[in-house]
Amino acid sequence: MKVIKDSVHDHIQINGVARDLLDTPALQRLRRISQLGTVSLVYPSANHTRFEHSLGVYHLACEALEQLSIEGRRAKRVQAAALLHDVGHGPFSHNLEALTYRRTGRYHDDVSHLLAEGAVGDVLREHDLEPATIAGLVAGEGRFGQLVSGELDVDRMDYLVRDAHHTGVPYGTIDHGRLVRELTFADGELVLDEGNVQTAESLLVARALMNPTVYSHSVARISKAMLRRAAERLLEAPDAALDAATLQRMDDSDLIVALRSSEATSEFARRFDRRNLFKRAVWAEIDDVPGGIIEADHDAIRAFEREVADRAGVDPQAVILDVPGRPSMTESTSRVLVNGEIRELGQQSPLVGALRAAQYSQWRLGIYSPEADRERVGRAAVDVLGLDIDGALVSDVRDGLDATLDQFVE
Repeated sequence: MKVIKDSVHDHIQINGVARDLLDTPALQRLRRISQLGTVSLVYPSANHTRFEHSLGVYHLACEALEQLSIEGRRAKRVQAAALLHDVGHGPFSHNLEALTYRRTGRYHDDVSHLLAEGAVGDVLREHDLEPATIAGLVAGEGRFGQLVSGELDVDRMDYLVRDAHHTGVPYGTIDHGRLVRELTFADGELVLDEGNVQTAESLLVARALMNPTVYSHSVARISKAMLRRAAERLLEAPDAALDAATLQRMDDSDLIVALRSSEATSEFARRFDRRNLFKRAVWAEIDDVPGGIIEADHDAIRAFEREVADRAGVDPQAVILDVPGRPSMTESTSRVLVNGEIRELGQQSPLVGALRAAQYSQWRLGIYSPEADRERVGRAAVDVLGLDIDGALVSDVRDGLDATLDQFVE
């Protein structure tokens, strides 16, 4: 047995298959993958990694298995999946996932190829565990996959608390101990037991508050968008020496070195190193954006960028269009027992409607450019995209956003 001191869960005991997996290259690589990507440019202490998060998920999985009286091989499978659930992440975590998916067809939870080969596959087979079964659990398949990847999964329970701890914000604080203790299965579904509507709501509120404050902070979004665009240029450069599959297996430092070394991306690397980021030229609310823009695919977005750049008379590389997906709240489908009946939280909690409205009001389309080009790019973007904001640029819209966030937090 190995005991590890953790900043969130205190002491974590690592036993059995998890202990043998701990020092495999696939797990150790996660020490060099930042949990929150570029968020450390906003919150300097947010330097925690996917490795420590994986340990936390394993710890909570063990507690949940004990609570649910799951033992033997079934427990070993879930423990292995919990520890391995993030080995498919590329550098800077989720930041480049859409880019690499377009070229490889794999998201970070598609890990069957990673678990079947190398040291991880050897360890799993030594413990009489089938790699394909563990990969299925990582993807959330089956009854016990819900513990690893689902609306009430231990992944979410750990990252909310851990991200809040390392950023220093209070919003992600949840009673994960009670959440784990109140888990139960009903008709094959993982649910929270009777009397725990408020416990489920706490997850929803924590996620809703962390999103605008941390995950979708404007500086984090700008730096993520710049990183995605630079990685795309790196793959498309005439002298490109790597493909998307190779990029997925890099760590953060590997990517930064590659960006610095390529003529196509060296300017971005200098900006990133010095935190000399693009600025918001437009920051538009969802009701001001035509539906065709929101639903646009990657190629259409790139075409819009070129048109904006041409209209503004700037280099096409000086314009980034950042369009989030439509607001969604998957946590609202968490299931709770109410009078012996399984109900989705969205059907039971009056908070869900209010939080959905707040999430809708916080949605923003962003147009980013170097500060010197901001006004020209902003005015061109309003015309090209048909935004209904009367030419209002970043300073006007930012004031409205700050007021919205202040009201929501209060």
